[in-house]
Amino acid sequence: TTDKIKEMMDACYMAKRVRDLLPELPKGVAPSYIHYLDIIQKLESRNVKVKVSDISDALNLPRPGVTRAVKDMEMKGYLRKFSSDEDGRITYITLTEKGQKLSEKLTQYLDCISDEDADCAIQTIQKLYEIMQERRINLE
Repeated sequence: TTDKIKEMMDACYMAKRVRDLLPELPKGVAPSYIHYLDIIQKLESRNVKVKVSDISDALNLPRPGVTRAVKDMEMKGYLRKFSSDEDGRITYITLTEKGQKLSEKLTQYLDCISDEDADCAIQTIQKLYEIMQERRINLE
């Protein structure tokens, strides 16, 4: 119904504002760092040795921007880079203890939301996004 669609749009607006309510990050830490840390942890949990290209592909971001962010995060002590034993030209990325603690800060903040509720919200937002992308029209 029209009312339900308006409620969904209002919920999307609230979801966008949620980011402003997250706990304050340490000085010099961009909100995007959390996404990078989360992706690295997710990939590592699947036994993937993470490269810049993996992060770029997972977040659908251009590699040069990911490379800059990774370099910055490494300089700030959140990530560590190391070369492949098999091929020294390949560089892998992993979280440092400092990076793990930063990533866990948000997880602990939202631990009252069940996995089922989170999965439902994620699925609904993704579906809404896909529909809006497919049916995008100019309302003028």
